[in-house]
Amino acid sequence: MYPNQRNRRLRQRPALRQLVSENQVICNDLMLPLFIAEGTQVKDPIASMPGCYRLSLDLLQEELKAITDLGIKAVLLFVKVDDVLKDNKGTEALNPEGLMQRAVRTIKTTTPDMVVMTDVALDPYSSHGHDGIVEEGKILNDPTVEVLSQMALSHAQAGADFVAPSDMMDGRVLSIRTTLEESGLTDTGIMSYSAKYTSSFYGPFREALDSAPGFGDKRTYQMDPANRLEALTETLRDIEEGADIVMVKPGLAYLDIIRDIRDNVEVPIAAYQVSGEYAMLKAAAQKGWLEHDAVMMEQLLAFKRAGANLIATYHAKEAAQLLA
Repeated sequence: MYPNQRNRRLRQRPALRQLVSENQVICNDLMLPLFIAEGTQVKDPIASMPGCYRLSLDLLQEELKAITDLGIKAVLLFVKVDDVLKDNKGTEALNPEGLMQRAVRTIKTTTPDMVVMTDVALDPYSSHGHDGIVEEGKILNDPTVEVLSQMALSHAQAGADFVAPSDMMDGRVLSIRTTLEESGLTDTGIMSYSAKYTSSFYGPFREALDSAPGFGDKRTYQMDPANRLEALTETLRDIEEGADIVMVKPGLAYLDIIRDIRDNVEVPIAAYQVSGEYAMLKAAAQKGWLEHDAVMMEQLLAFKRAGANLIATYHAKEAAQLLA
């Protein structure tokens, strides 16, 4: 009771505020998403994501050295697949000499201690731009899961530390876990996109990979933004099926979901600060409407306060520089 208790006493000096701070962002929290392209000496800027590029494997090696020097411990890989390699069944996703598989091997050769996480979904490989096999306008669940399991196996055999299914097909975590176990890859982790919402924040990402759906939308498999309890149901099922880390995507507009999951599970939680969130801050900062670094760090802190252990963010390098 005032005046015996004065809350401002603990806010008087920076050192005191830091001493009683409940949450902190550190470099170990950050995962950097990377976009990989074919070719050599390719550093293709993504117009809607200033500061982000599609990199060829030779330039990826240079990027990895810079990332390592900043103290970033993990990368999340996405590949831009040539249109001529796309089909309805994602055949190229299983190619042991495919771009993703070569990217994993490149990273493990260049920076063996880097934690490599790979995106497992068909949309970059699909001629329809969907996360599953299409038949008569319908996204088929079980045939897609079979391909995803083999795709995850291929990534793990290439050296991926974690596979990250982002497709939202039912049962895919159990199928992937079973496939990995039966193949003796018991140490390969699964970071499941457990609560991935149908969102309008994904636009710049789809530009980066040229993976927008060719018809319709993704509402029959991604979650409805109106739903909260469903996120917990999805997450608990993924954990039961063998997920080691669970993810909420997008991040900033779904902090309540992160908190709900944190209050109910003990596994690590990742938040994905998606391309639209990144692009909005970049655009506002370019206009002089927001102070870029301050808002960036406030957003990252919000993920930690909500309960996230890990943050996938395109700001990872910028944040790491500030945290150094």
